[in-house]
Formats: sequence, C-alpha cells, structure tokens
Amino acid sequence: MLCIPAGITVLLLPAIWNGFPLVFFDTGGYVRRVLEMELTAGRSLFYGLFLWIFSFGWSFFYGPVLMQVSASVWLIYLMLRCHDVVPSWTALYCVGLGLLTGIAWSADQLMPDALVPLMVLALWLLGFRLQRLGPLERAGLIAVALLALLSHMSAMALAIGLLMVTLMIRLFVFIRGWSLSVNVVFPVTVVVGGLVLMPMLHLFLVGKATYTPGGPEYIFGRLVQAGIAQRWLAEHCPDPGVKLCDMQDRLPDTGDEFLWGENSPFRELGEWSGAADAELGFLVKMCLKTYPVDVVWTSLKATAEQMVMVKTGDQLTEIHNDTRDVFTHLLPARAAAAFNAAQQQQGGMTLSLFAAINRVHVPVAHLMVLCLLPIVGWGLRSGRHDLAAAAGYMFLALLGNAFICGALSNPHDRYQSRIVWLAPLVVGVAAVHIWRFNVARKVAQESGSADKPLSP
Repeated sequence: MLCIPAGITVLLLPAIWNGFPLVFFDTGGYVRRVLEMELTAGRSLFYGLFLWIFSFGWSFFYGPVLMQVSASVWLIYLMLRCHDVVPSWTALYCVGLGLLTGIAWSADQLMPDALVPLMVLALWLLGFRLQRLGPLERAGLIAVALLALLSHMSAMALAIGLLMVTLMIRLFVFIRGWSLSVNVVFPVTVVVGGLVLMPMLHLFLVGKATYTPGGPEYIFGRLVQAGIAQRWLAEHCPDPGVKLCDMQDRLPDTGDEFLWGENSPFRELGEWSGAADAELGFLVKMCLKTYPVDVVWTSLKATAEQMVMVKTGDQLTEIHNDTRDVFTHLLPARAAAAFNAAQQQQGGMTLSLFAAINRVHVPVAHLMVLCLLPIVGWGLRSGRHDLAAAAGYMFLALLGNAFICGALSNPHDRYQSRIVWLAPLVVGVAAVHIWRFNVARKVAQESGSADKPLSP
C-alpha cells in the first residue's frame, strides 16, 4: 500500500524542488491549442486538453504532472508484478531509476514526452502479459496508450512500429515453439483506435477530420542539417515554382535554425501556418528522388547519433519565451505568479547542475542499452523467452524512437532521454531472474542433481 505513493514522491522531486512543474519551449504551444481551439504543426490539441482538465482549468499545474508520474509508477509496478518480481520493490526501483536516469525530469515536465515510454510499456503488457492483468488494469493501459498516441505523432509512428514487432515475435513463437503467449488483438485495437479517433475527435472539436499537422517541415529541416537541401537548390535553381530558390543563400546550417531562427527563410514561406507545406513537401520528395543514397545514409547516421544522445535536462535551462508569454499573460494570475517564482524561471536550473547529473545518467543509459542484447541471448539459451522478448522489444523501441526522431527530424538529447529509462527497468527485472536462475543451479549442483533440468 505504501510502495506506489513512495515511488510517486521520489519521481516528483524535481518539480517539488523547482516549485512548479518543469516547462519547455513547446509547453506554451499546447496551452494555446486549447485557448485558440485551432490545430497547428506539432502541437497536439489533445495534450493541451489533458493539461487543461487535470490542472482544473489552468489553476493547479501539479495535476497533470501528478497524473504522469502516477501512471509511470503504476506501469513500473505492473512490469514488476507481471514478470514475477516482488511488486513491493516498486519504490526501490523508482529510487534507482530516479537517481540513475532522467525519468523524473521527463515525467515532471508539462510535455507529452513522459507518455511515450508509458505507451511502450502499455503495449508490451497488453501484448505479452495480458493473462496477468485484470479488466480494470487492461482498461487503464488502453487509456494510457491512447492518450500517448493522441498527444504526439511520434508516439503514433512508434506504436505502429511496435505493432510490427509484436507480429514478428508472434511469428517466431509459432515457428520456433517458444514458451511465450502473444496477444495481437489488444495492441492492434489500440493502434487502430488511435488512428481512427484522432481525425474523428478533431472533426468534432475543430471541424477538421485530420491528424495533428506537421511533417514536411521537420523532414526538410533534417535535410537542411545534412546539406542535402542546399545541394538540390544549388543544382536546380532558378525554378519559378520554388520560392526558396530566391532565398537559398540565406539557408542556415542546422535544422533548428531553419525551423526556429528569427531570420530563417521559413518565416517568409509562412512558417507554421501550413502555407509552406506544399513547397517543402515537394522539395523533400525531390531530394529523396535525386539523392536516395545520401538521404538513406544520413538517416542512418542521424539514427545512430540519436541512439547515444541521452543527456538529461536538454534545453531546460533556456529562456522559453513563448511559454513564459503564455503563462504570464494568458493564464490566471495565480498560475502566472507560481510559474514565474519557480527555480527554472529564476535561473536556479543551471548547466552545471545537469552536467553533474549527466556524469551518472549518460554512462548508465549507454551501459543498460548495451545490456539488453546479452539478455536476449541469455533468455533464448535458458528458455526464458519472455525475458528475451522483453529485452528485444525494448531495444527495438529505443531504436525505433531514434529513427523517428533522429532521421525524420533532428537528433536531440530530449528525444532519447525520455524513453531510455526503459532499458534499466528491463535490465533490473532480468537481473532478478538471472540471480534466481544461478541460485537454483548452485543449489542443484550442491544437492547432486545438476543433471536435472531447471524450471525456467
């Protein structure tokens, strides 16, 4: 009864120390979606509604963070229980994850990043541990997964990829006769439900049956960072149908500068209004058609780079001008006062703080990700197909997230740090079973029954 509240308390510590939930550049955009009830690129209306509902109408912003943290602890609890680890160890695992990974810094942000790893865990439990879940637990996992799918298109893309992974594992189970139960119906229902619900709810709320806008801008920004966009323009301009031909000498060197820079040509194309979508979509298509090898190679490089970029606190020390403007001028005075009094807005959150934290978080993340592959091998050799599948599933989830965020956008520490804590969680679960297996073997050897097969 105490392990879950204790775990929640541990993971709330960054927000408690800050004096307010953590914010990011994008936080203000999610709030604006509800205030304006309009769609814009990369900012989910549904996550904005989540913030509005659980902050009780912008009055108590600890509400959404408490929901994110509680869901995180609950799913950690379910992972332990459904994999035969003492569930009362939940608080211990939360302390370990809170100290050694960036889970608390991610879950305490008013950002949908915290929901992405929860979606991964929910789909795993529904697909591979369904028989150990009660009806209310199944319903809760479906709700968490759907919220994540509706809150960010990267979560939707990752879920589709993980559905393919589930089908692949199901095929291996059938061919190799693994001792593993795989349920495909629930993961398929969740993913298809998300794909159907998003346009339907958008139609009801804003009158447009569409998905959250955004796509060509981020991909073109990645092509700018790789130098491929500049190369195509240099070789094919002038072109009367391409406005960027007249501005190609002003293209910046990085994707971030193209998308967010004050002097970027992107602003003249209409910025995030959607006016630039047609031209940027055309340029992305032409770059892919003209330089397919370069696009694929730079995508692989970006994926590899994203896999190792796991620093905690990415850009949390910056001045988030749009978010400050929203909280200061568009929300109730009480919320604005609490926001502006926080450590993050008063300069208390520093680069040196995160430099110290990342001396631990980064090597732990790299080591735990590498440990997933040996666990796959151990699980297959010892007949623990459930652990082999869990480690492989999480590794592919991390790889998929790196591809979606690195190759289709641009690598940033925030993208991978939000999900990398899944690796030490699974390694921690596997470590308990490996220890038990070795103890059982030692007891068998000492009792003279080493030739008897050990039960997995």
